[in-house]
Amino acid sequence: MRDLDDLAHRIEKFTDARDWGQFHTPRALALALVGEVGELASELQWKADSELVGGISDNLRVRLADEVADVLIYLIRFSQVCGIDPVAEAHAKVTRNEDRYPVAQSKGSAAKYTDLPDA
Repeated sequence: MRDLDDLAHRIEKFTDARDWGQFHTPRALALALVGEVGELASELQWKADSELVGGISDNLRVRLADEVADVLIYLIRFSQVCGIDPVAEAHAKVTRNEDRYPVAQSKGSAAKYTDLPDA
């Protein structure tokens, strides 16, 4: 987790040095995050799953990596502004999902937890 803390500190320092915090409202950051996720999706939009089964080309991987970086940066900054610990919240969510999606009922199924068969 140290790497994530280091990255968060670097993002905050970068933002503070440019006085960009004034623009980083939760709404603005959420919209920026949506935009970056859209850019990530657009890299794959017209690719068939069969085109990616054998692996992602080096050129596409570079473009995807750039968009993944943007998404992560905005997600970290959004978390900072909102006072959210993204790692702790992700752990809590996985715990909830472990309860919602028991292996016996959900293995190999894409059903939402509310539609899983009873045990």
